Amino acid sequence: MDSETLLARITDYASRPDPYPLYAELRAAGPVVRQADDSYLIGTYHEIAALLHDPRMSADPRTRGKVTRKPPFLRLDDPEHHRLRTLAMRPFGPPHSPGRVDAMRGEIDRITEELLAPFEAGRRIDVVDDFAYPLPVSVICRLLGVPREDEPLFRAWSDTLVTAADVRPGQETTEAEEAGEQARTEMGGYLVDLAEQRRGSPDDAMLSAFVNEPDPALRLTREELAETAVLLLIAGHETTVNLIANGVLTLLRRPEHLDHLRRDPGLLPRAVEELLRYEPPVHMRERIPHADIDVAGTTIPAGASAVLALASGNRDPLRFHDPDRFDPTRADNQHLGFGSGIHLCYGGPLARVEAQAALGALIPRLGAARLVQDPPPYRQNAMLRGPRHLPVQL
Repeated sequence: MDSETLLARITDYASRPDPYPLYAELRAAGPVVRQADDSYLIGTYHEIAALLHDPRMSADPRTRGKVTRKPPFLRLDDPEHHRLRTLAMRPFGPPHSPGRVDAMRGEIDRITEELLAPFEAGRRIDVVDDFAYPLPVSVICRLLGVPREDEPLFRAWSDTLVTAADVRPGQETTEAEEAGEQARTEMGGYLVDLAEQRRGSPDDAMLSAFVNEPDPALRLTREELAETAVLLLIAGHETTVNLIANGVLTLLRRPEHLDHLRRDPGLLPRAVEELLRYEPPVHMRERIPHADIDVAGTTIPAGASAVLALASGNRDPLRFHDPDRFDPTRADNQHLGFGSGIHLCYGGPLARVEAQAALGALIPRLGAARLVQDPPPYRQNAMLRGPRHLPVQL
């Protein structure tokens, strides 16, 4: 049956420019569709949301015996997940550091203006390489306390780790996973060493807060610090790159909305939420049930791979009115762009601030800008979907 190949077709690079007709096919065949590799693909909003909140669904790859080392808290279940996420949140957000993200607004605006300074009329730019990538990388590096001259180190490490984490049905993944482990070890070692340099000499960087925590019960072990720092750095920029690049692409394809936002920048917060629904930076998540789970009459057996197609849920007509239409004024917009449940994106508030600052500063400069290539070349990754390059003529 064609429905049994949906995941393979969705993750095929040929589908990267427009996977949405395949998501519609999934919803029509679903809500749950068993795949040829015995994984289960879920594409409807209400079923995805329920599974994201179901404690029987595990995020831990060790549930299937895939890894031996302890994953970062993004891939852990409670209570381990809750403990590490809580410790990681202490220097980042409420209740212990409630002003951290707001205090970054001035720095984010400054970095944005610095990156946009060379964007002159008549110039050809690559929105990804010249803007969408360096902005969130600079921001997360400043937050963590990574020296500016070391920022380029992270692109190769991040690319390798993201490749290892992708969903690739029916493909041999051992080589990518081994490369990912090597990159994680190197990157973690670098960040732990950077943190240790601040031990006893605290500053306002998050790495400093981790190693100078006065309460022994609230300290991360060296291994936990490495995994947490790597996660924060990668998650702190990879998804935001896609959010900004997908946003620019969406608006350049719809000049009437671009003009509307240029005339009424107060709409930007709502427009960013609509971008998170319409072109989300994360398209799918894998979960593994601890026990057999019945979903809309289909039993997903314990230990099976359940792939939650978040981007499909965001286009579900049973949840969103006219879901294939981009509407920056949309009010009822409880999208899955940042996931849901206990793994709701840790960096969502920062990503929103960055996207609003980036698009707010870039939109007035786009004027009569045009896409040089449409569709643009996309990243290989199907899970973190976004343009690899976005050439634009100003």
